[in-house]
Amino acid sequence: MSRFLSEKFSDLEEYVPGEQPQDIKYIKLNTNESPFEPSQKVIEAINREEISDLRLYCDPDCKKLKAKLAETYSVKPENVFLSNGSDDILNFAFMAYAEKGAVYPDITYGFYQVFAQLHGVNSRIVPLKKDFTIDKDAFKGQTGLVVIANPNAPTGIALKLDEIEELIKSNPKAVVLIDEAYVDFGGESACRLTEKYDNLLVCQTFSKSRSLAGGRLGFAIAHKDIIADLEKIKYSTNPYNINRLTQVAGLATLCDDDYYKENCRKIIENRKFTKIELEKLDFEVLDSKANFVFAKSDKISGQDLYIKLKEKGVLIRHFTNERISEYNRITIGTIKQMKELISKVKEILGEKNENS
Repeated sequence: MSRFLSEKFSDLEEYVPGEQPQDIKYIKLNTNESPFEPSQKVIEAINREEISDLRLYCDPDCKKLKAKLAETYSVKPENVFLSNGSDDILNFAFMAYAEKGAVYPDITYGFYQVFAQLHGVNSRIVPLKKDFTIDKDAFKGQTGLVVIANPNAPTGIALKLDEIEELIKSNPKAVVLIDEAYVDFGGESACRLTEKYDNLLVCQTFSKSRSLAGGRLGFAIAHKDIIADLEKIKYSTNPYNINRLTQVAGLATLCDDDYYKENCRKIIENRKFTKIELEKLDFEVLDSKANFVFAKSDKISGQDLYIKLKEKGVLIRHFTNERISEYNRITIGTIKQMKELISKVKEILGEKNENS
């Protein structure tokens, strides 16, 4: 750090993204990206004409993309907010609604804690239960901001829609933010509940199920007054925060919904295969509704498995948090990638037995 950095940021513990190695080509199962490329419609949409128009500013209102999202989710354009990845929405929500505090689980997406610290928010961090499910009663009767990732990360465990609605109703003095980054892989979206509750903010991303992680596109659905709050902050920071090509790609993605639904179906099938095969090797695998599994083995530590898989060209995500340090989060890829993962895990366990 330089000697000029504001003192209030000196102790900030920044978010650490998953590895994006440049040295060798890995089977990359560590950052929950899609193994499937964007659809042909997306590739065709980003054409020479669109690239030549990069000299012009993009539409700050994202009118075409916003209208298509509204149509897709059966809401009005005034109920849709678009952002540079869903992390922008999370950041804006902490800025807008957490003055009276924020509540979120202890094992969840790490950026919640970062944003809380960045904005000087008083946080109440609620431990997950022993089985890694959310203690719903501990989130009731709050003020400020309630943040729930559903399905949760890195566990993959999801609340049912009626449980989400119970949380919304029990927090009339708080904004309830449901982070649905992984909802398309088996969860239930709360988007339709925004018609009933003016304190619900649902955010999603194009990074996972829609194969646009590198495009940086997220969106929120909420009551029009919540959307107006987010727009106010966006236009006070960076109104051109979604570039021209990302808007084109996002629109083309929504116009090829069947392609992405089929990819989600494949991921769900491959997740089931991976869970079964890991359990055959005596792994404990949590019941995931996301595009990853969270697993541990009594035969090898979480850190050792991560290191040895990396040595064999397979990347998974290991966390150092003491409560989950024996687990690893494994992104679900193609069936070929998952079979290769299982093969490497068998090799590692076999080598460990030979050396013991």
